[in-house]
Amino acid sequence: MEMNKLIAVVGVSENPDKTGFKIFTDLLKAGFKAAAVGIRGGTVAGKTVYKSLKDLPVKPDMILTVVPPAGTDKTVDDAIDLGIKEVWMQPGSQSETAVQKAKAAGMKVTESGCFMLIHGIW
Repeated sequence: MEMNKLIAVVGVSENPDKTGFKIFTDLLKAGFKAAAVGIRGGTVAGKTVYKSLKDLPVKPDMILTVVPPAGTDKTVDDAIDLGIKEVWMQPGSQSETAVQKAKAAGMKVTESGCFMLIHGIW
């Protein structure tokens, strides 16, 4: 994974006990470029949490989903509309519907394994 790629973490919460918060802040600490998306908005680590992918000021290179499967379905729909080419579904966020839609749209899809573990961040 190139460090200069922008990763949109979908499912970021202001609650430090939530996985989305931990993934987003740990990506930043590890030197990754990351943008936060969470339905409630707010700020985390001094960064704006945007309420949807479509609200981001810059199109990300990849999305990392940390939401329930139904949220992943919606996220993939938005990603397809925006022309995003890669999605990584964290364990528990996978949706067969989202996987099939993403693949049909030509997206690179990773649906197994934790991004953080595979990239040596955790």
